Amino acid sequence: MPLSPLDWISAVHGFCRGRVVRVPKGPLIRVVGTEVVIPCSVSDYDGPSEQNFDWEFSRETDFLRIVSTWDSTFTSEEYQKRVGHGDIKLRRSSNDAVELVIRNIQPTDQGRYKCSTPSTDATVQGNYDAEVQVKVISDGLTVSGSKARSSMSLRLSEGDSFKLRCSAITTSPEHTHLHVTWQIKSGSTWRDILSLTHEGKFQPGPGYEERYRNGDIRLDTGANDTYRLSVSQASSVDGGAYRCLVSEWVRGADSSWQKIQEKSVEIASVAIQRTALDVVISTSNVSVTERDSLDLTCNITTDRSGIFQAEVIWYFSASPDDTLSDAQVLLSMDHDSVVSDSTLISLSHVDRNSYRLLVRDVDVEDSGYYFCQAAVWVPLHNGSWHKVVERTSAPVSVMVTALEPDYEVFLNASKTPKFSDDPTELDCRIINSQDTEANIRFTVSWYYRQRLHSDDVVTEELLATMDADWTLLPGDRSRERTQNGEIIFFKKAVDTFSLRIQWTSENDRGDYFCVISAWSRHRNNTWVKSKDMTSAPVSISWATQDYTLTVEAVKLKPFFVAGHTFEMTCKVSSKNIKTPRYSVLITAEKPLTDQSNPNGTTRIISLNQDSVVRLEDWTDQTRVDGVVLEKVQENEFRYRMYQTQISDAGLYRCVVTAWSPGGGGMWREAVNGLSNPIQIDFQTSGPVFNVSVHSDNPTIYQGELADLLCIVTTEGMALDSDDMSFDVSWFAVRSFALDREPVWLASLDRKGIVTQSRRNGSSDLSLERISPLEFRLRVHGCEDHDFGNHYCVVTPWVRSATGVWQREPDIKAKPIFLSVKMDVLNAFKYPLLIGIGLATVIGLLSCLIGYCTSRWCCKKEVQETRRERRRLMSMEMD
Repeated sequence: MPLSPLDWISAVHGFCRGRVVRVPKGPLIRVVGTEVVIPCSVSDYDGPSEQNFDWEFSRETDFLRIVSTWDSTFTSEEYQKRVGHGDIKLRRSSNDAVELVIRNIQPTDQGRYKCSTPSTDATVQGNYDAEVQVKVISDGLTVSGSKARSSMSLRLSEGDSFKLRCSAITTSPEHTHLHVTWQIKSGSTWRDILSLTHEGKFQPGPGYEERYRNGDIRLDTGANDTYRLSVSQASSVDGGAYRCLVSEWVRGADSSWQKIQEKSVEIASVAIQRTALDVVISTSNVSVTERDSLDLTCNITTDRSGIFQAEVIWYFSASPDDTLSDAQVLLSMDHDSVVSDSTLISLSHVDRNSYRLLVRDVDVEDSGYYFCQAAVWVPLHNGSWHKVVERTSAPVSVMVTALEPDYEVFLNASKTPKFSDDPTELDCRIINSQDTEANIRFTVSWYYRQRLHSDDVVTEELLATMDADWTLLPGDRSRERTQNGEIIFFKKAVDTFSLRIQWTSENDRGDYFCVISAWSRHRNNTWVKSKDMTSAPVSISWATQDYTLTVEAVKLKPFFVAGHTFEMTCKVSSKNIKTPRYSVLITAEKPLTDQSNPNGTTRIISLNQDSVVRLEDWTDQTRVDGVVLEKVQENEFRYRMYQTQISDAGLYRCVVTAWSPGGGGMWREAVNGLSNPIQIDFQTSGPVFNVSVHSDNPTIYQGELADLLCIVTTEGMALDSDDMSFDVSWFAVRSFALDREPVWLASLDRKGIVTQSRRNGSSDLSLERISPLEFRLRVHGCEDHDFGNHYCVVTPWVRSATGVWQREPDIKAKPIFLSVKMDVLNAFKYPLLIGIGLATVIGLLSCLIGYCTSRWCCKKEVQETRRERRRLMSMEMD
């Protein structure tokens, strides 16, 4: 099979692969007296990961051994002293790379340096050494400060400008470039300020980018190879020692830049004196009466000399802990003495160091904390101004005392209730008011407090309040009743506010009081509360007596049998209820064996206070009209039950609720009463029914038919089949244990009507009566989900001598387990036949293809050698 192009490339690469030793491309130009580092690395080698290196030196032809990583006796006698002192050493940077370090290189070290690696490869491939030329040039770099002074000291004020100079020149025989960096020493480390790189680019140091873009820091070149650093707007961070760091760079043979030496000289020590500024408000805490004037003075003290201007800003805040961003600017004066505009506030420059704030017609809202912020600005060389220092004074507390109106509050009840549902009306009046001018407004708040006989403390509840615009805001207690019109808040006169409860209830008993609030108009036409006055409480209560309600149930017929009508009356009597009406509920307490109501108590029929009848839990559709509840008199009610059944046996009671008329035409529940029980008990000697479930084959296979029989047997009195009828329902529990909810399958009522549940599978059900006492359930085409415990529930119906059908209690049969299995032979019969058939067809097809191939495709002409037929010669011929 021919090789692909990728395979050829891989093969060639594997064949050519070998050890490669690399050193920098020369020549390497270095300055005499500096430290030289020559790296050497090896790649594509076999053997151990850590490789060894030998270094040799040659000035002309012969090589001298310098140092080795694995042989301590490798060094020649000429280099033993320098290697022993550490002036020449090897520094390993990785397993496959080392660096030759030569300190204080001299002109005699100029020559060729060879790096060799001993072989650890299985085959000799590639190169095992590499050479590099090192050229040593003289030191021609000179760096000095201005005017040949090594260092000078400068003492400046904050905001001043200064310039520093250094000189850097080189006489190197090679074409080299200089890299000049100005640095500052704060603490023990030097930080770069601004550099002019060897590529001619300006590069600001970390933290100086913004000042460089703004022109506050510049680096300029001048005559005689001078480099000048200019700093404007000096701050405290500019204090420290300054030096000029110069490095010499040369472009190598691979066009990369290499630094060959570096020198520095300290130029100056700069000290920045911070500008002192003290800002104080002349007065301490101030108390001013409303509508007077507030006068505050901000005094500024500074040690700044020369030309400067001050900027002043007055602030106001509601809290002494607010920051400047949270405070409100009242007025400001910039360094050009321009004052911001305001109507009621003025700012004046009293003298060089004093600035006066005057607030006219103060208001309560002006109470708070005032503080002054001042800043000192100095001019720059370009005519602009620079802010050198800024301070903020301590806040001064100002309290504006409101002009409170003088008035009193009186609360009285103009209407008091004599009994429940009577109206209540309270009047809250403002009396002895001394200030009636237009700048005062009164509002009211209503409160309720429940009265308790114990010493428990009860907090008052807000009924309603008014804001400054006389907008009514109901409280949680009265919101719904206010919306329904049951509680009305209104203003009866200029000085009177009223509260009216249309229908006073028991929950309204307690103490009521009102609070009159006085509001003052401020200069911005807003209203601020200035005073609250609380009235004395007024108690609302009335004499009451407990409600009483008596209910008596009477059975009208002392004896009756099943099928007859049951009749009972309920007589009601009450006391201390005003014009009562009654609602009646008939309940029955059935035996716990009743499956229809396992709780024992059934709500049958009710009649409300408006004589509206309602069936409650009476669900027998065949006897919808079988119960009647009617009002005979105002306090007497009659209950009838027609065609009673044996299942109606139990205790019957009347539950009566007395209602009294409430507010707004509504009825209010007063008290409840329960009558004595009336028992219905049927003494019968009829038959006893039993039910069982039977199946000839409870274990079947999928797809077969399952037969389940529900058999009813009787004991005791024999009945004709025409006098018996049954409701039959089938259920299944889909588990081996009876631990799940039963699933209804199908039902057959006594009229022969069959009802089935919806099914999701392919199996089907049929339910039929095969004899008067036998009922058969068939499951056609059984599936897996048809397994489980199956049982039937039978409801017998018996016809009495009077011809009335009586319902007997439900009877539940003991369940039988139906098991559904899989027919393995039938399940695999068709797949097995299909597999055998496919295998036979494929075998025949293979034989046919083989025969055709041998017949027509592989036929060859073979010439056989002709054999002569000769007989053996007779022995006698010899």
